[in-house]
Amino acid sequence: MRKLDVPYIGQKPRWPTGCESVSTVMLLQYLGYAVSVDGFIEEYLDRQVFEEREGLLYGPDPRRVFAGSPYDPDSFGCYAPVIARALERIVSDRYAVQNETGREISDLLAAYIDREMPVILWACMDLRPSIIGPSWRLLEGGDIFTWRSNEHCMLLVGYDAEQYFFNDPYENHGCVAYPRALTEQRYKEQGMQAVSLKRR
Repeated sequence: MRKLDVPYIGQKPRWPTGCESVSTVMLLQYLGYAVSVDGFIEEYLDRQVFEEREGLLYGPDPRRVFAGSPYDPDSFGCYAPVIARALERIVSDRYAVQNETGREISDLLAAYIDREMPVILWACMDLRPSIIGPSWRLLEGGDIFTWRSNEHCMLLVGYDAEQYFFNDPYENHGCVAYPRALTEQRYKEQGMQAVSLKRR
């Protein structure tokens, strides 16, 4: 078994849709950066709001920006490229940001956890099944984008033979153990997205 001692921050009640930001700040604080969640959101996280045009909902591309606001319970979230770009603004002098989307969790253990580096990882809230929808038109270009609901971001901090350990910000869960197979399934449902850092 390996479990990293990472400071814990919960989302509730201030950042109801801020799981990506909270998980990222836990990583940053573990590495000694004096960054608060509010500071990360306000200074480093790219965000964009929704608009209604002629009765149709237009919204951001979560691969490019946070869709809505982490302070808003009705907002959505963002994907790995957004968090990677925000991290680069903070750590690029000391760390290389690695967008590891598409990589198996078992590979991430050897590459990062065994080297005492946590991993920001996308799965689902309480490992519930992801739900396809809702959809909106993208503000840039007007293409239809479909969100996968129950999206969630946590910080992978360890593992044993049967489980993965996460600092899970949802509902102030603390450090929790989730079964490997179910975690891997939800990770795949959310596009196998992960971000971590390598020392320069």
